[in-house]
Amino acid sequence: MTISTMTALAGVSRASFYRFDPEAKPAVRDIELRHAIQLIALRFPTYGRPRITAQLRDQGIQANHKVVGRILREDNLLCIRKRKFKITTDSNHSFPVFPNLARGFIPASANQLWVADITYIRLDEEFVYLAVVLDAFSRLVIGWALERTLESDLALGALRMALAKRGAPDGLIHHSDRGVQYACHDYTRLLKEHGIRGSMSRKGNPYDNAKAESFMKTLKYEEVYRTEYRDIAHARKCIREFLERTYNKRRLHSALGYKSPAAFESAATARKVPA
Repeated sequence: MTISTMTALAGVSRASFYRFDPEAKPAVRDIELRHAIQLIALRFPTYGRPRITAQLRDQGIQANHKVVGRILREDNLLCIRKRKFKITTDSNHSFPVFPNLARGFIPASANQLWVADITYIRLDEEFVYLAVVLDAFSRLVIGWALERTLESDLALGALRMALAKRGAPDGLIHHSDRGVQYACHDYTRLLKEHGIRGSMSRKGNPYDNAKAESFMKTLKYEEVYRTEYRDIAHARKCIREFLERTYNKRRLHSALGYKSPAAFESAATARKVPA
């Protein structure tokens, strides 16, 4: 009797037959395949079935995409989906805007170019807003603030933290989008008081602030979308842990030679110190 006949009589698929046949010897045991899939899914939470299947092949593990999909469903490892977008940039204002000084500029050391951005975070019953300031050289988060509103104090809080940590070295450029929070008098006055040159993206062009945009994507996929915040105090605690410990000190960044931002800055500083 052929396998096709037996599976038809038993009312099962050929895959089910091979899966449960005690004599069958799959190329990769289910438990080993499951472990490999779990490691990839935890490392790359946005990977879906096709990418995980391709990654397995790159690791020398042959697996059917349907089997990969089944394990992802069983282990609740389906990729994180994008959430509904909420606009945080209001560039429809009457404040002056800065020319773009950051376009094409590649910082050679820390404190030459800071980039700033704002995003929203969903809680159970409200939205809150996060402002960050990064050093573009190392992608290190040097300032951040989390508040309930998009008022100017949000962005000012992040900038003040950055200034408290770093000061304002000569020639420093601060780059952001054209949002009212960055163009308002209070913010531009603080930049001027510290001798910082302002820079803003071209209208409607998010690529001009790509490093900040990339960071926000990492934050959302690796922290925000994976956590259910009870309230703003809980969100602030979790985000502080992610920014100051996980992201700055532990997360390896491909553009930094697979070093964390803090390690990259330390290594760059060490190279400049004479022996």
